[in-house]
Amino acid sequence: MSETESGKEMPKYKCHKTVHALKIEKVEQARAGLLLIPADEGYAPFNVDQAYADKHKPEAGGYYVVYEGGYTSYSPAKAFEDGYTRI
Repeated sequence: MSETESGKEMPKYKCHKTVHALKIEKVEQARAGLLLIPADEGYAPFNVDQAYADKHKPEAGGYYVVYEGGYTSYSPAKAFEDGYTRI
């Protein structure tokens, strides 16, 4: 939805952030949260807590994202790949 109820188009923004990210190959249940298995070679599987899992609901094919300041998030593949280019 790019219009408000009044029919006025909302302002547009372009992303200019630099982030760290890993593409997720597989997601497995862990004792306290989830185990994310990166698709990128050379990176070990890692756990995310249940709060992250509940909030972001990561799926295989998407991206585990870390912003400046340490905030962690999840992005579906299409949204991430449309907005970011590897540097």
